[in-house]
Amino acid sequence: MTDHATPPDGETPDDEPPDGGAPVPTDSVDAALASLDSDGVAGYNYAYLDEHTKRELRRSMLKAVAIPGHQVPYASRPMPLARGWGTGGIQASLSILGPDDIFKVIDQGADESVNAANIRRLAENTADVSTTTDTTEADLIQSRHRIPEEVLTDEQRLVLQVPITDALRMVDSSDAANRRRHAHKNYGKMWVHLYENVVEYGEIQIASRYPTMVADRYLMDPSPIPRWDVPKLDDADHLTVLAAGREARIYAVPPHTEVEPLAFEDRSFTVERFPGRACHACESTDTYLVEVSEGATESETDTFETRYTCNDSSFCEKRRTNPGIPKDHHLDREGVDWGPELSDVATDDAENATERGGNDE
Repeated sequence: MTDHATPPDGETPDDEPPDGGAPVPTDSVDAALASLDSDGVAGYNYAYLDEHTKRELRRSMLKAVAIPGHQVPYASRPMPLARGWGTGGIQASLSILGPDDIFKVIDQGADESVNAANIRRLAENTADVSTTTDTTEADLIQSRHRIPEEVLTDEQRLVLQVPITDALRMVDSSDAANRRRHAHKNYGKMWVHLYENVVEYGEIQIASRYPTMVADRYLMDPSPIPRWDVPKLDDADHLTVLAAGREARIYAVPPHTEVEPLAFEDRSFTVERFPGRACHACESTDTYLVEVSEGATESETDTFETRYTCNDSSFCEKRRTNPGIPKDHHLDREGVDWGPELSDVATDDAENATERGGNDE
């Protein structure tokens, strides 16, 4: 009696290849990996996702473009990273990437973060695309929580990672009730929330995920981008796709679509203000700045110095080389309206300082 049963005529044992060659050892993880080709991506479809998944994602994007701001469901697939770390953005990007595209990934404005580097590496290995850190060279830009400072063109596409898809969830946790509100364009509860914000703080103080109307129809969560970036979505030349893998939803802002942040007539929408501050590296005053602390630990006390730097690391590097370079330097036309109006920001700062008795925030 043998250890293994003899297979029926015309069939081969599981560990013996049909062509009669040497059996492929699969008794360990190392042996299985060694049986793959040296490039490490053999067996994967182009751009990692199977063709059925990519077709479904493209159909969902087309519907999202046809109905701006409307949340379109799709079958979110497992990806080689945890949900909540950009799985929706990766699926959207991989489904529209082509061999001739140049791919850029940024995370909170930085190209060098671990998450951005790993996503670029996944695209390079499975889609065989070129990658860049230069915004103006990219055909497709995937971003977590920022829109680049340089103007995007009609030949570029922007994919934003989204953790929470519905802006109404900050006022009601019931998705069923919120879907009814979207269907009836009933956003009264959000207006009450903004009014309470003004009563408590004197102005609307929503740092990110600012509720925004798209095409005067759907209330949209613009992803946790700062208020500084929200005006960039209005009448933009580029297509913006917002994808949430954990919630399996996609929505979009097509080119040249009206995007208006909710605000009152006597409390207009304002962006982040940086009065009297500039980037310590490139001295920019017209970019979104973030605080960085540098300090030294002494025996009894800790001393720290707060500095400000451009959040968009790629554009900051260009400004260090050429301090006078504008955000629309790569366009044929000049004077492109991109982002917040700096004159309005300065006016708001002066008015608020007067209301507070001259004390700055």
